[in-house]
Amino acid sequence: MGVTCVSQMPVAEGKSVQQTVEILTRKLELLGAEKQGTFCVDCETYHTAASTMGNQGQAGKLMYVMHNSEYPLSCFALFENGPCLIADANFDVLMVKLKGFFQNAKANKIESRGTRYQYCDFLVKVGTVTMGPSARGISVEVEYCPCVVANDCWNLLMEFMQSFMGSHTPGIPSMFGNKHDSIYSPGDTMAQYMELFNKIRKQQQVSVAGIR
Repeated sequence: MGVTCVSQMPVAEGKSVQQTVEILTRKLELLGAEKQGTFCVDCETYHTAASTMGNQGQAGKLMYVMHNSEYPLSCFALFENGPCLIADANFDVLMVKLKGFFQNAKANKIESRGTRYQYCDFLVKVGTVTMGPSARGISVEVEYCPCVVANDCWNLLMEFMQSFMGSHTPGIPSMFGNKHDSIYSPGDTMAQYMELFNKIRKQQQVSVAGIR
């Protein structure tokens, strides 16, 4: 597990999500990147059940239960701005038993699926983000495999991302500011996906409100 940056790639003007993904993957292949199978990251949202909140005006907490095909035996549970719990795959069964405390917001399930590419020491995943049957955006995950300290390789990561993302290369993820010289972990990647998925959900809500 190396240092990873997860970002959103905007849809190219006049193009669909799928066409933009194809443009991006073609650039990677021209660089010399090779396909290395597929990947999937999914996220289900749970909110605290009304029966557990003493104060009716109190805002319920959200918990995000996530899976990553890179870690098939693990399940990740994250709170916004909170800790990340890494458990085994049976955690999903536990959540069913905890339905009196946490309720699944089924309509909010979101996932990113796509192709993995290897280029030298970089692993790149370009995914189509979907909610239900509809494509909502594009995720780009870039991992620099030999390094586990973000500060030691951030400039190298940025330089490589610019080679195929151009002006859409992201800035430093907000969570990196708290890491400094600490060891990067899989939970850090999932926290970035959580932020990305929430951003895409909000964009969807804004576009629906605009139509109304």
